[in-house]
Amino acid sequence: MITKEELMKIQILHQQGLSQRAIAKQLGISRNTVKRYLRAKVDSPAYSARPKTTSLLDLYKPFLHSRIAQAKPVHLSGVVLFRELKELGYCGGLSLLRQYLYEYRGKQAPTEVVRFETQPGKQMQVDWGQMRGGKFPIHAFIAVLGYSRAMMVVFTDNMRYDTLEQCHRLTFDYFQGVPQEAWYDNMKTVVIERDAYGEGKHKLNQAFYQFAKSMGYIPKLCQPYRPQTKGKVERMVRYVRDNFFRPLNTKLEAMGETLDVMTANAEVMLWLETVAHQRTHDTTKQKPADRLVEERLALQPLPPTLLPVATALEPDVPLPSVLTTLSAQPLHHPLSIYDQLSEAV
Repeated sequence: MITKEELMKIQILHQQGLSQRAIAKQLGISRNTVKRYLRAKVDSPAYSARPKTTSLLDLYKPFLHSRIAQAKPVHLSGVVLFRELKELGYCGGLSLLRQYLYEYRGKQAPTEVVRFETQPGKQMQVDWGQMRGGKFPIHAFIAVLGYSRAMMVVFTDNMRYDTLEQCHRLTFDYFQGVPQEAWYDNMKTVVIERDAYGEGKHKLNQAFYQFAKSMGYIPKLCQPYRPQTKGKVERMVRYVRDNFFRPLNTKLEAMGETLDVMTANAEVMLWLETVAHQRTHDTTKQKPADRLVEERLALQPLPPTLLPVATALEPDVPLPSVLTTLSAQPLHHPLSIYDQLSEAV
């Protein structure tokens, strides 16, 4: 039995003047088959019923349905479910799982946004993400290096300015350097008024202005409604929520415990090193941990101290085009510094 495409090729080659023998040789089929279909002048071949194929996911669908129902209203991402399925012996791919999840949840696959790529040490993107609301909220400060996609996550119970500054200090210490620029949205702790002194000249929070100057990087504001300008960190907010916070939170809830800021910060450092930075990134096709080694060489050295900067503020002036670049030698701290998280946030 030949396919519809093979029948089409037989008819076309016959119209081009090839003999039955030549057609059979070119298509790798018997001469009698070519003769039979040319004489019958059928429009399409008859197809026998195909046996129903089984998906690599079929065996694991009951587990998926149960896991999704158990987590509701929390949304478990495909990456989390894929990791759990692999532990059960699933040998299919992540794309197959994602496609099934879209269909099962009645959703369409998201449209991909093209991101701007930057050179090592050039850019960092910063954002807040609310992980939990209510009386005991948990927020996540997330900073992502544009080249390596390595990130730092600090969980807090507030988004005050002093908390923002301390999160930056912990981030620069973790990255072992300072990028040339960092991108933000309309955080009130960062910007007072956009375009206050003309297009692209923003009125910054003066405490933040002093901090950025002391650290030696240029703060920039992303354009509204343009996911390309700060899309890397916005995507990581969802990644942290779906792949770290929600799975950890649901597991603790099943044990009758409540996730707090201190526990989240203790767990996230291990998760960054063993999961987030060891995954192969969809865009770069490399592990963030490997690219971070390269990017660290391009970062500006840390300032000579990570103590709070002076409280005296400069007059209200627009952000200059270039901030002072500090040239001190790198100051590396042991990972024990992150024990300060419970006190800092």
